[in-house]
Amino acid sequence: PAQLLGGVAVRASSPAAAMPVAAASAVPPAPSAEDEGPTLRPSNDKTADGSISLGQQVAWNGKMGMVRYIGEVKFAKGEWVGLELTDGKGVHDGNVLGVCYFECPAGKGVFAQPAQLSGSGAVLARAPAAAMPVAVVSASAEDEGPALLPSKEKTADGSISLGQQVTWNGKSATVRYIGNVKFGAGEWVGLELMDGKGVHDGNVLGVCYFEC
Repeated sequence: PAQLLGGVAVRASSPAAAMPVAAASAVPPAPSAEDEGPTLRPSNDKTADGSISLGQQVAWNGKMGMVRYIGEVKFAKGEWVGLELTDGKGVHDGNVLGVCYFECPAGKGVFAQPAQLSGSGAVLARAPAAAMPVAVVSASAEDEGPALLPSKEKTADGSISLGQQVTWNGKSATVRYIGNVKFGAGEWVGLELMDGKGVHDGNVLGVCYFEC
């Protein structure tokens, strides 16, 4: 199928590599690129229609957030806006499928399309993300669990089935969802990684495809 998503969201193939650990020596090693943090993907200052600016406070799905990235992404077509939520729960830390679009605390980042946002008009200076407290959620209907989007039993070509054990980027995973998604075109596969780190819990941009 076009892609695998789950604890990650992907399109059926991609490689991964391990980095060796440098040996200790009398002279301290020069800082590496990793020590300086991930390389951020360049952002546009405004959306194509000029309605949203970097650093602006906006509302998405009733949650307030600050715009941290504007531009194209690797996981879907079109123009997307990366947000650091100031209230509510996100799905990542600005890094999606190995690409760092912006930096924010884990579980505070989301991506949305410009049409899904409403702006407050207040634009703040561009600055690094600050640590945010974990949101406290009161007991509500959410305690009963989110409604799962129905999954297909097999991919269109019949090569992958729900519950099947597969490998993605050298990591073992179980197929938890097969079908269309709201954030991209085509058929996607949701995976629960058995080893390694994913980027969400099966809920992406407010839509629950599976639980892990």
